[in-house]
Amino acid sequence: MTQQIALLAELKQKVDRCIDEAKEKLHSLSKDIWSFPELAYEERKSHDRLVSLFSQEEEGWDVDSHFKLQTAFRATWGPAGCKEGDVINIGFLCEYDALPGIGHACGHNLIAEVGAASALGLKALVESTPDFPARVQVTVLGTPAEEDGGGKIDLIREGAFDGLDVVFMAHPLQDDAPYLPDVAEHDVTIKYHGKASHASAYPWEGINALDAAVLCYNNLSVLRQQLKPDWRIHGVIKHGGEKPNIIPAYTELEYYLRTPSRCELPVIKAKAEMCFRSAAMATGCQVEVEFSRNAFDNILRNTTLEELYKKNGEVLGIKFTTDKEVLTNASGSTDFGNVSYVVPGIHPYFYIGSKALNHTEEYTVAAGDDAAQFYTLRAAKALAMTALDVLLCPELLQRVKEEFAEAKLKEDRMLKDAQAQGTSNVS
Repeated sequence: MTQQIALLAELKQKVDRCIDEAKEKLHSLSKDIWSFPELAYEERKSHDRLVSLFSQEEEGWDVDSHFKLQTAFRATWGPAGCKEGDVINIGFLCEYDALPGIGHACGHNLIAEVGAASALGLKALVESTPDFPARVQVTVLGTPAEEDGGGKIDLIREGAFDGLDVVFMAHPLQDDAPYLPDVAEHDVTIKYHGKASHASAYPWEGINALDAAVLCYNNLSVLRQQLKPDWRIHGVIKHGGEKPNIIPAYTELEYYLRTPSRCELPVIKAKAEMCFRSAAMATGCQVEVEFSRNAFDNILRNTTLEELYKKNGEVLGIKFTTDKEVLTNASGSTDFGNVSYVVPGIHPYFYIGSKALNHTEEYTVAAGDDAAQFYTLRAAKALAMTALDVLLCPELLQRVKEEFAEAKLKEDRMLKDAQAQGTSNVS
């Protein structure tokens, strides 16, 4: 056991050095993605830059340039290492879509860099270690459209995560945390159709779609007092009419509905839909309620992986936040939540040298600043070290998988109970 601990510590130090050796090309990758922000499903230059890294700049990777989606990719290396035993397939995820108007204000260029750095470091380590004591495959998945659409959910539907044993990614924020409560979320668009008329000469001939939109907005505002404290409804009126002297014939709203767990999402959706439809009924409008194709699940925690990541991070000098408000308050939503119900994994957060808030112009600047590089590669090292823990300690990998199975079973039961309760309420 002592010999195994010493070997693991030696390999972790080595993977640290392997990542440092690639830091120039990793910085260049991140800077190129940051410099040309692209929206969901349109990340062609960012996608091509990552594909080029694995297919041209690096050797030994088997690259599928358009894996399941046009701007997704898969790069695999291995199996390598020990010639006996089951292959352990370690997955790292890259995101690279930006936000409209403000670019990489969520730091997805750094997420891409972390995924690439962890994968390159682990591959370099195994290649340079004779008789590496595990049989390993490294898989990198380029996952588009996290900010809008949910590319990972599309990829899940296509079987892209089949065969992975564990999966890792890390997200930039204002603090370091092995876990934060990302919540379930579903987008919905509401369209009201009325009838145009002259607003002064004969308004009685019109059917006012803006009235429907305003009633909808107010209905939801009133509904909030009856919602649980950790449920969220927020939205905008995207189209409110053409001119003041024309009764609006068409209006459109977009809302995000969020709950801590995916099992509560159907409940808030049903309540919100009554608000949408009652506004149409009150004004005589027709209404279309269009929920987006993909609903985001909450992240299914894996405390075994979280603790391993935290221990490795602390060795690297990461000071994880102890602020209870940060650790317990819901942040945003991510399609990694859906991944966490398919493969055990973690989605830690890392500080980048700035206290600027995500989704602001200030954070865009911080994500492209050279000062973020140290922290980004440090997070990548912690992920690679955590991968080594599960590769070299079969009992840890077993514990990770058992915790995943138990947590998923618990959530599935909660979802089933919520669906049954919803059916009962309707009847």
